Amino acid sequence: MASNPTLICIPDISGFTRFMSDTNIELSAKVIPALLNKIIYANEIGLRVSEIEGDAILFFKKGKLPSFEDLISQCKTFFTQFYLQLEALSQQYSEEHGIDQVPKLGLKIILHYGEHVESVQIGNRIKLMGEDVIVAHRLLKNDIEENEYLLISENVLNQYQPKDIKRNFGWGELQGDEIRYKHLGDINYSYVKVHKLLE
Repeated sequence: MASNPTLICIPDISGFTRFMSDTNIELSAKVIPALLNKIIYANEIGLRVSEIEGDAILFFKKGKLPSFEDLISQCKTFFTQFYLQLEALSQQYSEEHGIDQVPKLGLKIILHYGEHVESVQIGNRIKLMGEDVIVAHRLLKNDIEENEYLLISENVLNQYQPKDIKRNFGWGELQGDEIRYKHLGDINYSYVKVHKLLE
């Protein structure tokens, strides 16, 4: 397979399944698209949408990576715009329905980088294929106890000079960890919790 360096970014809504089961379909059909759209339109670094995966967006960017500072800033924007929209929807639908049904949701973001990612055109969408796409999705299933965080794979961090990686973002500090996946082996990553950002 030819080398196709690709950044993969997956913002994923936490609490989606419970929200869908606890909420009437009319309300959930308004809330989830509004939140996903807010994330899509908060994209400032040229990410492209490959798929909408129910409660998640599969973004990708080929070629040169943004600076580490710009990458973290983009993720911060995703978080802040998501929670601002969640708060607005919560207020709107609480007034309309008399019940505060929306704030059960959160957001986690996975960042991964792969040298071998294939892009296949299907209809008007780009389907991503390759082991690194699988790795990015597997990283959604990890040992982090929090439901709201930014996870950055070691593959991403290795693309930057150590001097360019600021592990303390002001609203949280990166912590290192690893996880073993069947068929994939050990995957190293760093993550930062976002509760201070939400405050």
